[in-house]
Amino acid sequence: MSAPTQIWPQDFAQTYRDKGYWRGVTFGEWLDEIAEKYGPATAMVAGDTQLSYTQLRSAAQLYSAGFVARGYQPGARVLVQLPNTAQFLPVVLGLFYAGLVPVYVLPAHRLREVVHLAVGSGARALIVAQSHEGFDYAPMARDALAQCPDLQEAFIDGAADDLTSLTALTHDTAPLEQPVARAPGDVAFLQISGGTTGFPKLIPRTHDDYIYSFEASAQICAVTAQSSYMVALPAAHNFPMSSPGFLGALSVGAKVVFALSPAPDTAFPLIAAQRITHVGLVPPLALLWMQAAPKTTHDLSSLQVLNVGGAKFTPEAAARVKPVLGCTLQQVFGMAEGLVNYTRLDDPQDVIIHTQGRPICPDDEILLLAEDGTPTPPGVPGILHTRGPYTIRGYHNAPEANHRSFIDGGYYCTGDIVLRRPDGNLEVQGRAGDHINRAGEKVSAEEIEDHLIAHEAVFDAAVVSVPDTFLGERSCAFVVLHDDQKVSPAALKAFMRARDIAAFKIPDQIIFTAKFQTTAVGKVDRKSLRAALKETHFAPQTAKSTPETPA
Repeated sequence: MSAPTQIWPQDFAQTYRDKGYWRGVTFGEWLDEIAEKYGPATAMVAGDTQLSYTQLRSAAQLYSAGFVARGYQPGARVLVQLPNTAQFLPVVLGLFYAGLVPVYVLPAHRLREVVHLAVGSGARALIVAQSHEGFDYAPMARDALAQCPDLQEAFIDGAADDLTSLTALTHDTAPLEQPVARAPGDVAFLQISGGTTGFPKLIPRTHDDYIYSFEASAQICAVTAQSSYMVALPAAHNFPMSSPGFLGALSVGAKVVFALSPAPDTAFPLIAAQRITHVGLVPPLALLWMQAAPKTTHDLSSLQVLNVGGAKFTPEAAARVKPVLGCTLQQVFGMAEGLVNYTRLDDPQDVIIHTQGRPICPDDEILLLAEDGTPTPPGVPGILHTRGPYTIRGYHNAPEANHRSFIDGGYYCTGDIVLRRPDGNLEVQGRAGDHINRAGEKVSAEEIEDHLIAHEAVFDAAVVSVPDTFLGERSCAFVVLHDDQKVSPAALKAFMRARDIAAFKIPDQIIFTAKFQTTAVGKVDRKSLRAALKETHFAPQTAKSTPETPA
């Protein structure tokens, strides 16, 4: 079985309880709380499905009873790979109610990532959609079952001859009347990291810490029982889940509306029909919305707050939100590992436009350190390190990653280069390390390089980020081929697609070169590669760059 998850030291945990950050309730108990408090109010809208808070709990109780009847024991892990459909929320809440631990998998993930997450978590089951955006999940689920000994069964939101339908879980079972007992300090779910150092790591979030995070976020974001929150991004992401996310919205009795796509032609009609007040977007989507809004015939006047996070939002774009969309911009700078910062709704425009806000909690501790580990002077950017009541103290079953990512005192190294202003607000300056933040998806350069080098024609590869007006950053792969070998950028991309990886990991641009410059210690000089992109005299080895969007 997996190694124990690192937890907060007892003195810190007691402080967080004494100060009221940790309420001592589990997700199952929390579901009972909101169902009792907001019963007949609309909790969820997804497609043609609309559920009240009472009905949402009943649906979750049916799923939980089905899992218990099939012998799932408290603490068992279950992979959940569902898009923003009507089943996502009842299934996840049903897992919580049964005392089980969801392991969130993005709809864009493919077999390689699913197997990695299944093995790393020790998951017993996998829940998938029938299809989404043209991808059929059933064959992948079968392959995952074949490759993962601990993975005993797969459930599908649809029909497949050899997979169990999700609806079968709700047949011939009485709803579970009470949540299966768990401790508030237990791991509630495992979320995936941004994956900036190879495959995604698993982030253990407890009932105590996560409930505090989204309940506090709902207050800061002014979500109330009269609000309507749209889940436009994939629901498995931390941002649309808790910042304030659908969980924050449910915590105050708001209506949650799931959109199958964040594209304006899907989202704008929903905003008009459901009178959406709050929504969270990554910067490229915010830009797309601002481009489409002046031409739409749909009424967007209900929008009150646009949360933008996941990547740096340029001041120029931030300044356009209010004039174009008619709502207040609230910048969000957070991470699935914990720390979340918000600009406040009543902040001056300078703060809203030029900063990424300040932490949720007075006990969110921040250190800005230079690369040598010494504190940076006031006014000088540094690498952000943090600890607090909802920031993890270690990844799940990942001692090497923990050694890299956590320092003495339990501070988590986020890898973000940040400037702290005198008013306490943070300005994100960039990232330390080799990764690409593509439209809010953090992609490991190392992982892309490993896939490229697996091609028989490739001798070496180095991937760098390139600023992109729309995506924030795009990926550019510099590739050195073996002598006498030839391959096109299109062929390399096709090769990577065939390796069953998420499309956003396929390089946007591929440039062939004869060799890499190296630093004094023999590492690839990525700064020189970025500089080469700006030089008109740069000559590719055999092919021109091809800035294509991965399909």
